[in-house]
Amino acid sequence: MSRPWDGIISEEEQRAYNASGFGRSTGIGKRPALLIIDVQYRTIGTRRMPFWEAITEFPTSCGEVGWDAVENIQTLLQLFRARGWPVLYPHVSPKQTFDAGRLSDKVPAIMNVASKGYEFVAEVAPAPNDILLPKKHPSAFFGTPLTSYLINAGVDTLVVTGCTTSGCVRGSVVDGFAYNFRVLVPQDAVYDRSQTSHAVNLFDMASKYADVMPTSDAVATLEALT
Repeated sequence: MSRPWDGIISEEEQRAYNASGFGRSTGIGKRPALLIIDVQYRTIGTRRMPFWEAITEFPTSCGEVGWDAVENIQTLLQLFRARGWPVLYPHVSPKQTFDAGRLSDKVPAIMNVASKGYEFVAEVAPAPNDILLPKKHPSAFFGTPLTSYLINAGVDTLVVTGCTTSGCVRGSVVDGFAYNFRVLVPQDAVYDRSQTSHAVNLFDMASKYADVMPTSDAVATLEALT
């Protein structure tokens, strides 16, 4: 089966990881939660556009790859809604001068996003009982009550979607793993403006922190839960 990092991570490097015992599956538990991270118009644009066109609307947009991922997030979201499993939305809220932090130095474009950019993409927007988690840093755990919500809901598994693969997704996956949650990343339900960075970070997460698989396989795995 082809994987996103094939052709980018050499066969020799993959063999070295396998020989060292990395990349084993941990499987999922009995009570999953879906994280939909930063799926706002500022990360994909208000309509499907090629990357170079999309960033004329929002400089932080990832373009068409984001819309491709949204279609897969929709599939997962429908399953979670049908099963009554928790859905949480870690998201960047409008930045103010007093809380800009180092992100404003590193990525100044994030300080000048039009208000429409912070709206959730309609196709996967929150429902009334979903949990919204404004965050100021890449990890959905840092400075938020996410862990408390997960414990209260009896969650043992995180299904992490959204963007960017190399940034907020990875940061949240690493922290979730550190808190001893099982982590599943549907590889085509996360997105990044760099396909190289997307692939390399999926490889790294699959090697060390999460089970990584296509959305179709993730759905089949989740549907098997009783």
